[in-house]
Amino acid sequence: MSSACPGPVRTCVGCRTRAAKAELLRVTVGSDAHGQPAVVPDPKGTTPGRGAHLHPTTECYDLAVRRKAFGRALRVTTGLSSAPVGDYLDSLTDQPLTDRNWSSSS
Repeated sequence: MSSACPGPVRTCVGCRTRAAKAELLRVTVGSDAHGQPAVVPDPKGTTPGRGAHLHPTTECYDLAVRRKAFGRALRVTTGLSSAPVGDYLDSLTDQPLTDRNWSSSS
């Protein structure tokens, strides 16, 4: 069988559609500015540990927050702040598409 997406395929935690890994932003568990557990962007995909993938759009981010998908996908039972990912996505809207730096490696 041939696949429509070449390379690794991941599911977006927001919209639940499958896409090439290179099209998605990886997020992991980290800390916010106050040392509290938070979902943080991992644009290069190099942070060790469990990660989840998300289309780099505010629509998918809002769906993931509303569905509480980050905690479930990252297997964290305590409350997670997703603000760092929202801030990161907001900063992407200020950049041209060619300057965005999310993972394109496998």
